[in-house]
Amino acid sequence: MIDRAAVLLVLAVHLAIIVFNVAGLILIPLGARRGWRFVRRRDLRLLHLLSLTVVALQAVLGRACFLTILQSRLEGRVGRTPPLLAHWIDRVIYWPLPLAFFTVLYVAVWIYVLALWRFVPPRRSGAKGSP
Repeated sequence: MIDRAAVLLVLAVHLAIIVFNVAGLILIPLGARRGWRFVRRRDLRLLHLLSLTVVALQAVLGRACFLTILQSRLEGRVGRTPPLLAHWIDRVIYWPLPLAFFTVLYVAVWIYVLALWRFVPPRRSGAKGSP
C-alpha cells in the first residue's frame, strides 16, 4: 500500500513540475504584456530556470528524468496495474517518441527561457515596484 502511494506521489510531483514549467513559458510573456508583477519575481524565475536547466541537462546527457526513474523503480515493486487516473496522467507525461526529439525540444525551451530573462527581466529584490 505504501509503494502504491509512493508511486502516485511521485507521479503527482512530476505532473506539478511539468505544469509549473509549461505555465511559466506561457504566463511570463503574457504577464509582461499585461503588467502582472508576479511574472518578474526573481525567486519564481530562478526556480523556473533551474527546473528547465535540469530537464535540458538530463536530456543532453541522454539520461531519463530522475522522477521517471524513481517512479519506474517504485512501480516495479508494486507490480499491479495503476489506477485509471494515474494511467491517464502517465499518457500525458510520457510520449512514445525518440530521446533525440525531447533533447532538441528541451534545449529549445531552455534557450527560450533564457531569452525571456532578456526580454522580460526579473526585478531585483528590493527594486522599485517589486513585490
